[in-house]
Amino acid sequence: MWPPIIVVFTISLGAVILSESTISFLGFGIPPPQPSWGGMLSLEDRRYMERAPLLAIWPGLSLAIVVFGINMFGDALRDLLDPRLSGGAGRIGAANVKQADR
Repeated sequence: MWPPIIVVFTISLGAVILSESTISFLGFGIPPPQPSWGGMLSLEDRRYMERAPLLAIWPGLSLAIVVFGINMFGDALRDLLDPRLSGGAGRIGAANVKQADR
């Protein structure tokens, strides 16, 4: 029961992070003195993005890396905890068993 719950939780966590950044980008999220990835990509910062494009690249890249990392972490936990994949060791344990049999 836990592996599907972990996957759904981590996918939902990534969706929540993206939703918050979207809402902040539109101006309805966290107020401007507080840092937010969506806030960093919108409002006053748009004026400077033509002169310094890294102002948009770094928050966008950070957002993508964090969401991808959370999803991969949840997938790895599911692989380790899923009893249907080689006795609870997941793909890692199955690969080790195959190599040991050779």
